Amino acid sequence: MPGDNPVTEKIEERELRGFRRGLMAQRWLSSDTLAALALGLATVVALVWANVGASYEAVWSSEFGLRLGPVEFQLTLREWIDEGVMSVFFFMVGLDVRRELTVGELRSGRRAVLPVVAALGGLVLPALVFLAVAGGEYGDAWGTVISTDTAFAVGMLAVVAPRNAPRLRVFLLALAVVDDIAALAVIAFVYTDQLSPVALGLAALGLLGVWGLERLHVWRPLPYAVLGIYTWACFQASGVHATLAGVLIALLMPVYPLRGRDLRPAERVFNLFHQAPRPDMARRVHDAVSYSVPLNQRLSSALTPYVNYLVVPAFAVSNAGVLLTGETLGAAAGSRLTWGIVCGLVAGKAVGITLAATLVIKLMPSSRLPGLDMPRIAGAGALSGMGFTISLLVTGLAVDDPESADEARVGVLAASLLALLLAWVVFRVGERLRPLDPPAGTFLDREIDPDNDHIRGEREAPATLVVYAGMNPAYRRHTARALREAFDDLGAERLRIVWRHHTLTDDTRTAAFALEAASAQGQFWAMHDELVRMDGQIDTDSTRGAAERIGLDVDAFERRRSRQTDRERIDNDNLDLEGSEAGERPLLYLDGQRFAEPVNSFNLISAIR
Repeated sequence: MPGDNPVTEKIEERELRGFRRGLMAQRWLSSDTLAALALGLATVVALVWANVGASYEAVWSSEFGLRLGPVEFQLTLREWIDEGVMSVFFFMVGLDVRRELTVGELRSGRRAVLPVVAALGGLVLPALVFLAVAGGEYGDAWGTVISTDTAFAVGMLAVVAPRNAPRLRVFLLALAVVDDIAALAVIAFVYTDQLSPVALGLAALGLLGVWGLERLHVWRPLPYAVLGIYTWACFQASGVHATLAGVLIALLMPVYPLRGRDLRPAERVFNLFHQAPRPDMARRVHDAVSYSVPLNQRLSSALTPYVNYLVVPAFAVSNAGVLLTGETLGAAAGSRLTWGIVCGLVAGKAVGITLAATLVIKLMPSSRLPGLDMPRIAGAGALSGMGFTISLLVTGLAVDDPESADEARVGVLAASLLALLLAWVVFRVGERLRPLDPPAGTFLDREIDPDNDHIRGEREAPATLVVYAGMNPAYRRHTARALREAFDDLGAERLRIVWRHHTLTDDTRTAAFALEAASAQGQFWAMHDELVRMDGQIDTDSTRGAAERIGLDVDAFERRRSRQTDRERIDNDNLDLEGSEAGERPLLYLDGQRFAEPVNSFNLISAIR
């Protein structure tokens, strides 16, 4: 057999390792913490460049443009970054907003109340604090203190926040989405000086075209990209900040939960490719898989590394460079503009978000998310003071005087550092005064019993995967396949799989009684594999047929199942997950800790290795 050739096996193993390294690199590039570190590094580069030599301002102030007949775009390099490249960043923000409103945390009115009201508190109070401190001459710059830098805040959350508060990230993301919507509205309506109605009308036609593509279920990105560039150009000509085009286009991108009916064609096409691997079939596989994932999610996944490591760092390098001489720092230390930004972002954000959230929880206790209490909310509020990206952008729009703009940038940089320090202190004090219990279901509550649990693999295997599942379609089509591939790859000597019941529906309970009746005859895993292969609903007739196919004593099988002899065991397994918000999806525990990654064979094998 070709597969038995040692040379061939070595080549295949090497190729597989290369593929896995590529996937791991992709995962690293999607890390919030690494993205925040890249942004911080870009800021340091900007500061060093601005303070060494005189080329910094000369480079970013140089002009170039395009001429298309009577239309001319002539901008400085910094403006191309701020209004052109940053449109991709705001496009990503728009994708997040649309996804959260449609399938995310903000789709539920009850769950949306807390982050929405908290965000409003974090918008209003910072602006009031800024006006109270700076006011007068600098009153127009109040927009610098209302926004949170999502990339910085979420990335640093992974560094300073407690590990046992998974809802904290969801809360901060939802809050940042509302924050971004408000900031973009302010940029559009407050910091726009001149409007061209004709150009705005042409831009509206572009948005109408994007909406039409969505209604026609166009799933390829190229038509949207063409209309997007046209719409951006119209916004640029209209006088409205062109980044708004990115947000509005993203809000029209198709988004919906992944649907099983879209996955089945991809599976069939892949099977055809496997039978006859040709380039044209490979292209069809790519198209079928792309079609199965909504355009919003596809674009968000594809653009994230570019936004994190190119777009936002380029913006930081072009805008964060401040000449940090004694004179500049002295002027900033005595500037009401600098202190207005620092007080607004650091104190205004933390207090505004915390007070608003406290009010909501007292008036609507049902709006509180599980595992999210006031010390953790206060920490997230403090972290929201990292305004950075949009704060720097608004500084460029609201402050014309170069010296005042430098003072504002110093304020933004100082506020980001102080907000991070304040968040760290709040989280540490909160953990000391009111420790947060781990969420229900985080750790395996019941030890493995080799004499009683259903185990596949050797008892002494170094890795143990405990699976709580029912024989529902999601488990049979996806999770069971991932488990089988991981087990086949690692082998029985390296991995043992422990099955426990998680039954919430009639058909999963029917399957559970069938599994236990088969187990009484020593055929648990044979019945498990037979049920996984079955199509359609599981009932008493189909499980009887499965018992016949695997060679059980069918009469004994039927007697044990009909008497429900194993009810207590099944109910005890179900009690293990009480309060864990598991729903119907399978729950996996790797060596005693809940497996939080998407369940596929690659993630399982990587975690175990």
